[in-house]
Amino acid sequence: MRVLIAGSSGLIGSTLTARLREAGHEVRRLVRRDAQRQDEYRWDPPAGSIAEGAFAGVDAVANFCGAPLLPGRWSAARKQVLTDSRLEPTEVLAEAVAEHDVPVLVNASAVGYYGNGGEAELDESAPPGSGFLAELCAGWEAAASPAAKAGARVVSVRTGLVLSGKGGLLTPLKPLFGLALGGRLGDGRQFMPWISSTDEAAAVQFALERDALSGPVNLCSPNPVRNAEFTKALGRALHRPAPWWVPGAALKVALGQAGEEMALYGQRAVPRALEAAGFEFTYTDLDEALAAVL
Repeated sequence: MRVLIAGSSGLIGSTLTARLREAGHEVRRLVRRDAQRQDEYRWDPPAGSIAEGAFAGVDAVANFCGAPLLPGRWSAARKQVLTDSRLEPTEVLAEAVAEHDVPVLVNASAVGYYGNGGEAELDESAPPGSGFLAELCAGWEAAASPAAKAGARVVSVRTGLVLSGKGGLLTPLKPLFGLALGGRLGDGRQFMPWISSTDEAAAVQFALERDALSGPVNLCSPNPVRNAEFTKALGRALHRPAPWWVPGAALKVALGQAGEEMALYGQRAVPRALEAAGFEFTYTDLDEALAAVL
């Protein structure tokens, strides 16, 4: 396949690019600076412009654009940045997919779509939750609708917490746990739908290649764990105690809505669509996944 990737410099995009090339696919990358390599094409999402030739012969588009949700509080201005960095690129790409008759668009989303899911098991049929993240993800997925209306197979990959030694969730946690400052957040009962970076890239490749997948697809391990369990597992992996407790009220004071939704909300999400399509995970056990990435 010839795959055009937006957001190829991020954690997921860079891992996916390497994996697709290893599998023999041709990868083109959209960049927001002047193109410096043969596989690069300049684009400007706010202006709606994409370099000529970027879509020539393209079989699929993968979009993983989006400003990081943390660190910092979600002011009104920051929320606008988070929204624009996701919706604008998706809208531009979806229109281009429709215009150039590209058959497949795999577009990023997140399990934050479900809001605070509590104890309920959440497969792809679950309704959207409430809160900023839920609204953001719902808008993100809706922005891809022009491609679907044009007949493209659109897959919205609702990614969980990606475990990687090169970035993501573990980057801010490793120093704290290394100093024995790790601990559960709030009551520790909120579910954390995790996935290894290996399985994340493999699942996106699977979505690109398999016609059976369309619509929302949860990208997370079949075994989500509670925050308290995750804390103990990470402590074991780093050979450090994790005895502390961060009260939920303190997180809300320090980070406001961002602290509440990112740290205290939980989703017991399960990858029902992936499993039904025949995808096989490399890591379904949290201890094994942490040992591999660390």
